[in-house]
Amino acid sequence: MSDSDLSEIEEETTPVGTLSGPEPTKPYEPPHVENYTPEHELYQRTVISGTKSDVFCVKFAPDGHMVAAGCGDGAIRLFHSASGRLVYQFSVGVAQFATTSLAFRSPIAGSKTRNILLSGNAEGYVQHWHVTSGKCLHTIKEEGNEIYAVEYNPEGSKFATAGKDQTVRIYDEATKTRIQELSDGYANVTSGHFNRVFSLCYHPTDPNLLISGGWDNTVQVWDLRADHSVRSIYSPHICGDSVDIDGNTVLTGSWRPDKQVQLWDLRTTELEKDVPWGNDSATGKATMVYGACFGGDQKQYIAACGSDGNQCKLFDRQSSEVVGALDLPAASYCCDFAPGGRFVAFAGNYNDIRICDVVGTRESAKQ
Repeated sequence: MSDSDLSEIEEETTPVGTLSGPEPTKPYEPPHVENYTPEHELYQRTVISGTKSDVFCVKFAPDGHMVAAGCGDGAIRLFHSASGRLVYQFSVGVAQFATTSLAFRSPIAGSKTRNILLSGNAEGYVQHWHVTSGKCLHTIKEEGNEIYAVEYNPEGSKFATAGKDQTVRIYDEATKTRIQELSDGYANVTSGHFNRVFSLCYHPTDPNLLISGGWDNTVQVWDLRADHSVRSIYSPHICGDSVDIDGNTVLTGSWRPDKQVQLWDLRTTELEKDVPWGNDSATGKATMVYGACFGGDQKQYIAACGSDGNQCKLFDRQSSEVVGALDLPAASYCCDFAPGGRFVAFAGNYNDIRICDVVGTRESAKQ
């Protein structure tokens, strides 16, 4: 089924206005740990408890009215952001391989069809979903691969995939055909990836640049005109969706007990600064980061989350101070800012999604 077949389908959801909603359920209370002083707590605006499974990826819809969860049981579940009500559910794959990555297509894309969601799973399937009709528009099978990352370019005209086989593939959105495979480096400057790739990020203003990060302790900068990596950042250990870019600054979140959150110069690949994690968690362990992203109206915040310490944190990008934190009962795998950056969602191995108030937390932290 093509996009054109759905161009006349009416929207099935009722507009829900701004993200507000009921008070959250009682927050998790961490165990007592001697000499542990919790940092300012993020205000949990909504706790969505209907995921029924681990959540490996979470994404807000472009209008912020829905939040999508890619789950360990293979399903994709979409919830009303304010009320937490389950709105849509897609069961992906007979064998129920985990849905590992999601990306909404930009509403500025050329197609008349809105509400397109791209998914990737651990069985190697990449699928296009028309959210409001529940129809799967197209399926691509990358044989022998496990998909860990999918991403649209800002115009929605292309999408990229990456995963177990170390190769980044570029597809044309209109035809769904593969137009590029990226695996090689450039001369003696870069080598490309040589292990699993977990994160992809298009440059927001340069359509020729794509960033990827993985298990091989590198972040690769790909020039799509050259068909190979042109620069590499060495050191970040990427194990989830934890690479982001704003202007000439690259954010990385590493799954390790120190130097988890770092900012890098895209042009020189030099380290701009470490963002200190701050207090250890109530578990007494450091948090090893799985998810990280920029957010806020001017991308002035950094959200990050992970395992072991099981913390989620919000940082001021300029000062590196911790604006707010959550101590959770299990690992967090992913995070995402709502459009406009007023809210941030965290999810993971505790079968719910926590939507937190960025602005309210920031203002209360100043008091």
